[in-house]
Amino acid sequence: MLKRRSIRTRLTLWYTGLLTLTLLLLGSVTYGLMVKSLAQDIDTALEKIAGVLSQQARREAEALFPTAIDELFQRFFGVSPLDRYFEMRDPRGRRDPRLQRRSTRSLPLSPEAQANAARGLPTWETVEGLGDFPVRLFTQPVLQSGRLVNLIQVGFSLQSFCETRRHFLRILALVFPIALILAGGGGWLLAHRALSPVAQMTRAAQRISAARLNERLDESGTGDELDQLAHTLNAMLSRLDDAFRQIRQFSADASHELQTPLTILKGELEVALHTPRSADAYQQTMRSALEEIDRIAVLVDGLMLLARADAGVLRMDQQPVELHQLVQEVYDQTQILAAHQQVSLQLDAIEPIAIQGDPERLRRVLLNLTNNAIKYTPSGGRVTLSLQRCCDRAALRVTDTGIGLSPEEQEQVFHRFYRSDNARVYDVEGSGLGLCIARSIADAHGGTIELDSIPGVGSTFTVWLPLP
Repeated sequence: MLKRRSIRTRLTLWYTGLLTLTLLLLGSVTYGLMVKSLAQDIDTALEKIAGVLSQQARREAEALFPTAIDELFQRFFGVSPLDRYFEMRDPRGRRDPRLQRRSTRSLPLSPEAQANAARGLPTWETVEGLGDFPVRLFTQPVLQSGRLVNLIQVGFSLQSFCETRRHFLRILALVFPIALILAGGGGWLLAHRALSPVAQMTRAAQRISAARLNERLDESGTGDELDQLAHTLNAMLSRLDDAFRQIRQFSADASHELQTPLTILKGELEVALHTPRSADAYQQTMRSALEEIDRIAVLVDGLMLLARADAGVLRMDQQPVELHQLVQEVYDQTQILAAHQQVSLQLDAIEPIAIQGDPERLRRVLLNLTNNAIKYTPSGGRVTLSLQRCCDRAALRVTDTGIGLSPEEQEQVFHRFYRSDNARVYDVEGSGLGLCIARSIADAHGGTIELDSIPGVGSTFTVWLPLP
């Protein structure tokens, strides 16, 4: 199996590869433009020389060769090259006899150039065999009254052109590997510097475990992508820390709440097994054990409901629910408990309202709130149920004249297993899950629960539910 390359190596290879392609592209474009520019300069100079010579075609050859031609080449090329060529021919392509006395090398006349000249067209050619280097040849027809009277050929050796081209390629061949070596080293250093914060984050993340979730990654404060990554990871660690803390608290609280009924159940059964009793005593023990089992079942059911709510899989049996009928049912059902506690249970304004929801879950919310209000209201107090329509929401209120809650307790009362000090003073039974379950069910219906409480005066719980 091939060894996986590091990000630093891959970034360096990508950077070097892209730079290689860029240099090849730029070098090719530059080389092509240089070659094209040199060729155009040579062609332009030859065309201008031929144009001047065509104007003097009627003069004596001694006036044109060699001094005049040398001056023309020097004017248009900047130098007077040794390998410069000139030829004058008649319309049939024969060399001018005035030039035969001069030591000039004869230039070839191709059939294509001769045919073009007959039509009054110039011809560009690159010919071999006249020297060590190719010769750029320009054939210019001389017309008089629309009739071909002469052919002028001007040539220039491409030696300087070829040498310039080779020199440029040698420079590219020398500079190209040096540039790649420097670019590769620079890319490695840049990748090392750019990824050093990632290495630091990796080392810091390796130190963080379930027992050290309070540690965080360092943020540079620059706001760049790595800083945003560190911020995101820190936020994730905060959520994990909260989740682990809730799990630990949940486990501790659940163990504590389950320990009491299990201990009672175990003790009663052990006593029943080891001590001979009458049938009535055994029945009393079994009834007591059944009560403890019911408490455990209720607690486990509440824990399962909260676990499903935390996981986002709490299912609601959505169907039309007549809230006013639900309030009436809960009112009738809790009358016995209110009478036992010597608390007056009343109905206030009840508007007919229908929503989409789970009737059993909503009944559980209202039962939890009503039972809590009755339990924490002293004898002679009052608990009132009401239902009103407020804009696009239904307001279900449970108001009592009970012991009330302090601002600190109001922030904690919806947490699972939380019980206020007053609950312990009044010795009110409960697991501390009722309000937490009520809020989870309200949230699952897209609603909320609000609490308004004054110590010693009473509390009002308002369940806000969205209307269709």
